Amino acid sequence: MASRYAVIGGGLAGCECALALARAGKASTLFEMRPGRMTPAHSGAGLGELVCSNSLRSDDPESAVGLLKREMERLGSVVLEAARAVSVPAGKALAVDRELFTARLTAAVEAEPLVSVTRREVESLDDPALQGFDHVVVAAGPLASQALSESLAAAIGGESLYFHDAIAPIVFAHSIDREKVFSQSRWEEGEGDYLNCPMEKDEYTAFHQALLDGERVVPREFEKELHFEGCMPVEALADRGFKTLVFGPMKPVGLTDPRTGRRPYAVVQLRPENREATCYNLVGFQTKLKYPEQERIFRMIPGLERAEFARLGSIHRNTYVNAPKVLSPVLELLARPGVFLAGQITGVEGYVESAACGLWLGHHLGRGLTLPPGETCLGALLAHLRRPVKKFQPSNVNYGLTPELTERAKKDSRKALYARRAREAWEAWEQTAG
Repeated sequence: MASRYAVIGGGLAGCECALALARAGKASTLFEMRPGRMTPAHSGAGLGELVCSNSLRSDDPESAVGLLKREMERLGSVVLEAARAVSVPAGKALAVDRELFTARLTAAVEAEPLVSVTRREVESLDDPALQGFDHVVVAAGPLASQALSESLAAAIGGESLYFHDAIAPIVFAHSIDREKVFSQSRWEEGEGDYLNCPMEKDEYTAFHQALLDGERVVPREFEKELHFEGCMPVEALADRGFKTLVFGPMKPVGLTDPRTGRRPYAVVQLRPENREATCYNLVGFQTKLKYPEQERIFRMIPGLERAEFARLGSIHRNTYVNAPKVLSPVLELLARPGVFLAGQITGVEGYVESAACGLWLGHHLGRGLTLPPGETCLGALLAHLRRPVKKFQPSNVNYGLTPELTERAKKDSRKALYARRAREAWEAWEQTAG
């Protein structure tokens, strides 16, 4: 009798895993609890819904995340196929029209005869719905339901780790004052895909103080307030010092206001949310401010005085496990053989990384694909999940996860050397891994 596969969670990791299994000729059941049971961040029932930014970050093939995309495409990534088909202008980044992306990914999964989508919440690892499956993949994402999270915590013999993730607001394009903003990408990269809201020092000073004074959502008593460094709330960054934002999401370097001919003191960048550019995302402005405070404070930004918000920012709890302690090298729970984890719940961070994790696991379960070498971006990301550390934390892909270069090189050439080594390692691995 053929092995039976269950995949819990219809996010990026779950979709990639189920479709990779299908390409290996393996049938699976994909469980998705929405729309019967929603999360604090999702708004619809589509598979692969992007709940934070619409950007899949840099597409530069020499950047770590850009190279990871190329590695995923060599493995037949459906997520990247959908993303490229519905991309929107974003300079060197790969950004997508959210609704078109979700619709395309949902259609791809539902059209696959070897994937059966079941709209049902799986409440525990012992849920009756999982009876008869030989392999169970938990790809429930960082917003796994409380019941499933508690079951997972019980299975690994301790509490799940967690951090808070924040979502940036989106404004309607028609409500932006075009007389006060200008179109330009940093360093003139791309076709001026971003709208820039320039601030003079006095405007920034008032805005910074408003962030410090703004009323924030208070975490529940049993939740310690921990944030992933790559997705800090804008007001938490403001807490760190007057100029922290100027060196972070409001960095004006590489931008010139055409009306003044000089660089502004600070800039808020707006990125298109869809192909029609009817909505814009406040880049780097994930927040835990209360809704009325968001409207008041973000309307202090030049050009957004009359902003109408398509979505306000929010904060939610993200759950992940201590992967080096509880997972095998192939992402199997040590305490529950036959149960595997994929995506952000493992401790990888980011859309692309989550999809990559699910994609590799699907190929491993379906075809016996081995682990890529640590010099590759996918291999380095998976190695992060098995590297013992005192305090395990989620991580995006980066060259710091790979082994040190064996040759000395200047800083501006190191990225190219890492990328070249990764490509060579991937090619060699492909020859042996089949």
